[in-house]
Amino acid sequence: MAAKTTSDPTQRPAPHPTDLTAAFWAATTEGRFLIQRCTRCNAAIFYPRVNCTECGSTGLVNEDASGRGTVYTYTVARRPTHRAWAEAGPYVIAIVELEEGPHVTTNIVECDPDDVRIGLPVEVCFAPEVDGVALPLFRPTAH
Repeated sequence: MAAKTTSDPTQRPAPHPTDLTAAFWAATTEGRFLIQRCTRCNAAIFYPRVNCTECGSTGLVNEDASGRGTVYTYTVARRPTHRAWAEAGPYVIAIVELEEGPHVTTNIVECDPDDVRIGLPVEVCFAPEVDGVALPLFRPTAH
């Protein structure tokens, strides 16, 4: 799933990878979105964790997610929620339900905020790299 990078003018603060999250952030620079899969109960997990959220197993492996999902819920921020977004104008903060099941908090980009709806099909895209990581964002799926 080599998703393209989006040209979003917003300067987002860069995350700080840890030993636990390093593989996830490294994958974003390659245009890939990783989830974890439990080797005991097969649960799909996101965000990176030490234990399965379903059965508690430590047997988690990384796998590429499809990068597709739907908007589970959202809000439109009409005032900046962080100084980094002071010039961004209205933007969408959303929870996306991935095809694999986990929910991801993200932004919906490349569309008018008034066009976002619950159930909207979306796909991952990535903001340009900052400090060695690319932030996963989601945009409406082209039909």
